[in-house]
Amino acid sequence: QVQLAESGGGLVQPGGSLRLSCTASGITFSNYDMNWYRQAPGKERELVAGVTSTGGRPNYPDSVKGRFTITRDNAKNMVYLQMNSLKPEDTGVDYCKAVMKVVNLLRIYWGQGTQVTVSS
Repeated sequence: QVQLAESGGGLVQPGGSLRLSCTASGITFSNYDMNWYRQAPGKERELVAGVTSTGGRPNYPDSVKGRFTITRDNAKNMVYLQMNSLKPEDTGVDYCKAVMKVVNLLRIYWGQGTQVTVSS
């Protein structure tokens, strides 16, 4: 079975930091691009960060650029999201997403999510 398991969420004050982790199993991790998405209550999921299967071309929306950093360790089947200078607007459930694109094949897997709450 395929499983993406997130951890590291919690309650933090504005300006604080959190490091999220996602551990993948049941897939050839090095074949997948990895992404982090966030969903606030009543809103759609939005991209927070992405990285290629080899760890290249990290990308972020303007709302988090300069504050968040995505990295991966293919030897451990893990991807991380370092979040600094957190704002209340960063509150939501963060999801790990794995994507493989090969010619005519597309495979997408989602984790269960981990709660991030930024509040004083």
